[in-house]
Amino acid sequence: MATRSFEPNDAQTVVAANGARVHRDHLAQSDVLRHNFYEVRPGAWCLVGNGLSNQTFIDAPDGIIAFDTGESVQEMALALVELRQRTKRPIAAVVYTHFHYVEGTQAVLDEGNHIEPLPIYGHPRIGENKSRTAGEIAPAYGRGLVEQFAIVMPPDGVDGLVNVGLGFSYRNPAHAPATPGFLPVTHVLPDDGELNIAGARVRVRHSPSDSDDSINFLFPDLHLCIHNTVWPVLFNVFAIRGEEYRDPRVLIPGIDNIIAWAPEYLIATHGPPLSGRERIRETSERYRDSIQFMWDQTVRGINKGWTMDEVAARVSLPTLYDEDHFTSERYGVGEHHVRQIYAGLRGWFDGEESKLFPLQPEERFEKLITGFGGREEVAKQASAAFDANDVRWGVELATWLARSGAATTADKELLARGLRLIAERTPAANIRNWAITRARHLDGQTPMDRFMKHSFGARTVAHVSTVDLIHTLRVLLDPARAEGFEAHVRFVIDGESAGLRIRNCVAVPTDGTGASEEVSMTRASLVGILSTKQPWSAADITVTGDPSMVDGFRKCFDHAGLQG
Repeated sequence: MATRSFEPNDAQTVVAANGARVHRDHLAQSDVLRHNFYEVRPGAWCLVGNGLSNQTFIDAPDGIIAFDTGESVQEMALALVELRQRTKRPIAAVVYTHFHYVEGTQAVLDEGNHIEPLPIYGHPRIGENKSRTAGEIAPAYGRGLVEQFAIVMPPDGVDGLVNVGLGFSYRNPAHAPATPGFLPVTHVLPDDGELNIAGARVRVRHSPSDSDDSINFLFPDLHLCIHNTVWPVLFNVFAIRGEEYRDPRVLIPGIDNIIAWAPEYLIATHGPPLSGRERIRETSERYRDSIQFMWDQTVRGINKGWTMDEVAARVSLPTLYDEDHFTSERYGVGEHHVRQIYAGLRGWFDGEESKLFPLQPEERFEKLITGFGGREEVAKQASAAFDANDVRWGVELATWLARSGAATTADKELLARGLRLIAERTPAANIRNWAITRARHLDGQTPMDRFMKHSFGARTVAHVSTVDLIHTLRVLLDPARAEGFEAHVRFVIDGESAGLRIRNCVAVPTDGTGASEEVSMTRASLVGILSTKQPWSAADITVTGDPSMVDGFRKCFDHAGLQG
């Protein structure tokens, strides 16, 4: 009657060619994503399987319009090689559907077959969104990408990478070493309207999807739509890597607009293109209805007084949504999506009494372990649950042990066993990749500790302004060190000014005006300190004012480079 997050047993588990144990539907997604340079219609091409996203090319009157440039210069360069087997016409414009796949644009300039100056079209928030992911939330954002997209998983063996749902990998290993080549938007697109791009009529519609800067495009003369809305999997209302809330009420109008446009050809950011108005209409309607189903039924449960756990257990997509890959759980899972809708609408507290003032986790786990008869008994019951295919319960028991203060290597390995059972029985790429990555962290094969702190690598912060870098430090303030301390420091980095004022155990961003102390250095020195390539004491820094105040200031931050 319903789709599933993972199977209770291993009846659907298969072994892939690389030795990976995997659900058969997860493996089947690899065929959907196979490498192919599609000719969608005369003068319209879409390359699938080159990376996490597609690269699309439209032959316009003034030259080729390139949509999305992938995750690296190397990825886009290969796409251009494929394009040049069909046409030698110059690239007349680059268009970003949203901020996720914009790192290969430099390859267009490197190839040299483009008009000058090259116009780059996109939403005005693309640059801001790129900076956001490299700023305050950078460790969590980066760690989430590693977990969701299998970045540190092995290529083969039981834990081997199969695919990541929307592509074969986050970055195609054939493109290594991947070089970032983002070029900023030069032509800001309107939220709604019609314009001329490279001599072609194009209708645009702001259509938030997995990012708030997504724009969908219609070429009315070609009866062709390019979009980031209907994916080759059930839409990820919740991304296991952690993301801002993707409100179905904001998403659905973009799909409705595609249906209203009634294109003959549909090219997505991910997955193979579609042809035929009726097929596109039917697929798009079922896609938007799957999202409405999750939202409506979550709201129904909330209104009935169900807790978040009850909603997750009771709301599941009917089997009609599991008939093909478009609305199947091959990326994320429905029970996670309805939890996200619940939290997005009502916040974290769902009315369950025990959640009002819960014990701190370690204390709670110790009490549960004691109540169940001690660590040995809990481990015995967890192992028995796994043997009996009661995986959910086994993982809960093993989590008490692994997250308690007295956790042993054996406790962590027991939890890793449970996570691998989930991984091989879920059809969802996100879940398999997360579960295996966490299992390998627990058993020590691939520790994730380096992804749990700000690194500020030179490549990561290349497009982050100096002011934003300085102001990001506020989320590294250790309140215990800052208690009772007050100071205002102005930073001058290659002539650019930014300030932080420590007071009341926070670091307040300022422009530096009125600061009693000033610190001057180059951008290279700042990045060296923040990336921990060199300590503060070894950098070329000029201090104006009281050096002891500056030392006290920098030692309030939980960062090795500032402490040194």
